Amino acid sequence: MNRENKKKSLEKGYYKTNPCREPFVCKNCGRTVVPFGAGTDHRNHCPYCLWSRHLDIEPGDRAADCGGAMEPVAVWVRKNGEWAIVHRCRICGILHANRIAADDNPMKLMSIAMKPLTAPPFPLDAIEEMTKRMGGDGELKW
Repeated sequence: MNRENKKKSLEKGYYKTNPCREPFVCKNCGRTVVPFGAGTDHRNHCPYCLWSRHLDIEPGDRAADCGGAMEPVAVWVRKNGEWAIVHRCRICGILHANRIAADDNPMKLMSIAMKPLTAPPFPLDAIEEMTKRMGGDGELKW
């Protein structure tokens, strides 16, 4: 039974307290994803491409009607040192953070983490110009 049918047949909030043990096919890369090896009972993204689906409003509730593809857009480190992937829905734009799994592709994780450094939102030569203008004391000198 696929996830969409389960949403309709299981009681509300079922996945908040019960593990999801069924494999699924990633809607982004097409690979079959099995829940084993994730290091958690609640697999919520593909370990190969790190994409997810917008199924939940609150973790495990399967109450989102959107169903859009959730693109991995960033990673962040929680207070306890654990990494999380920030996903953005391609349809409604909502952001969700999900713990990384033990079997996630480390190269994909690192490429997402390095994206702000390799593709900054401003030209790199602007840093040099601003540094010269600030004179090292944080004050602009026009």
